[in-house]
Amino acid sequence: MEFRGKVLRDEFTEVFKREMGFSRPRCFPRRISASESLVKRITLYGKLNGHKECVNTVEFNSTGDVLVSGSDDKHVIFWDWAAKSKTFSYSSGHLDNIFQARIMPFTDDRKVVTSSCDGQVRLGQVLENGQVDTKRLGKHQGRVYKLDIEPGSPHIVYSCGEDGVVQQFDLRGNSATKLFHCSSFTELNRQSRNSIGLNAIVIDPRNPNYFAVGGSDEYARVYDIRKHQLDSSNSLDRPVNTFCPRHLVGADVHITGLAYSKTSELLVSYNDELIYLFQKNMGMGPTPLSVPPEELQKLEKPQVYSGHRNSQTVKGVSFFGPTDDYVLSGSDCGHIFIWKKKGAKLVRLMVGDKQIVNHLQSHPCMPIFASCGIENSIKLWIPMADGILPMPGDAEKVMESNRQGREDHSLITLTPDVIMHVLRLQRRQTTAYIERRYDRDDIDNDDEDEEVAYLLGFSDGEASSEEGFTGNSTECNIS
Repeated sequence: MEFRGKVLRDEFTEVFKREMGFSRPRCFPRRISASESLVKRITLYGKLNGHKECVNTVEFNSTGDVLVSGSDDKHVIFWDWAAKSKTFSYSSGHLDNIFQARIMPFTDDRKVVTSSCDGQVRLGQVLENGQVDTKRLGKHQGRVYKLDIEPGSPHIVYSCGEDGVVQQFDLRGNSATKLFHCSSFTELNRQSRNSIGLNAIVIDPRNPNYFAVGGSDEYARVYDIRKHQLDSSNSLDRPVNTFCPRHLVGADVHITGLAYSKTSELLVSYNDELIYLFQKNMGMGPTPLSVPPEELQKLEKPQVYSGHRNSQTVKGVSFFGPTDDYVLSGSDCGHIFIWKKKGAKLVRLMVGDKQIVNHLQSHPCMPIFASCGIENSIKLWIPMADGILPMPGDAEKVMESNRQGREDHSLITLTPDVIMHVLRLQRRQTTAYIERRYDRDDIDNDDEDEEVAYLLGFSDGEASSEEGFTGNSTECNIS
């Protein structure tokens, strides 16, 4: 009760300062929008229904009056979110699930770039007659989870894929520029030939020459596009900086989401781990394996955000508020987590999906955000509650369950005894197979293939998958 009174007094003070002229007009909305009391009033404004399958991406345009979404149904939908109505939709031309859809700035909301499970990066252009013309900009070998747009540019788009390739597209031309192939670090601090599958790419809004990528290892890598512009004959796969919590160096983890703040802070979300906020001075340099252990210990620890779980899907992470005062993340438990950026205090916990919340997108101007997950609908969240909403009664139970799930997953290891037991079983199966083979006069080719598959450890389902069976084609693949 005492805390609630303090929050109300802080709100009243801000309004009083504005009325008396002690607060500048431009500062007042920023302070109110970033106030904790306003965040604690955020509640569900409504749902947008129109997609036939799970929604993987939602993005506002630069002014915030239009929302665009993409789904497993391979359609892109434009929404008037304030009226909770669909403006129009079009078939993207993708052959599989859409993972991201972005409206190009300064195009009158007529150009949308999309990425997909099919590896394509496509452009949809709304024509004067209302029809949409789509074309392929480029392709990766594997899924393309994320795109990013050069801040303020109506032409330049970056993509990254599971093939480890980073590409740049200029919409004024018809070709893609392959910037580099991301590879793992070696003990000699050179790039190896082992590819790093990439899940996320973000451009620094404060200095668009820099962009960060993250994927199938523990390092978030920051690159300088000017190196490629100065010498395009050489690979750009030489980061200018790398970031990783020191206790995760060498760990079997990977990055699913990245976000830059307006002040170049880098937010990194790890699979079945936590979320970390890095300042510029927390980097390990371009060759992290060359940093001596004693120097690693001197690095300042990043801010940590916990309570959620990021295991089953490729989840994003984002900032919230006019000055990025909060951190947003979805969770496998179906909840939305909102932490204060400074101090990492959890200030809001809301149910956002019956299963999993994957993506949250902040409005560019107002304290509003949209969310999507396994369900077919998009949810809109606005600070419209009459009073401050308390944390749910089961908040501790939810977070403890998520923590326990992470720890149980990390404890799944193969001990030497288990390995020896598996080897003994395999030897017995091999011996029995050879004895059966010599006891039979004739072996049908089909039966032989089946037994060889069994000897190699394949079940019937696994053997058939080698022949092109992909399982349930309707299963959701989420970004």
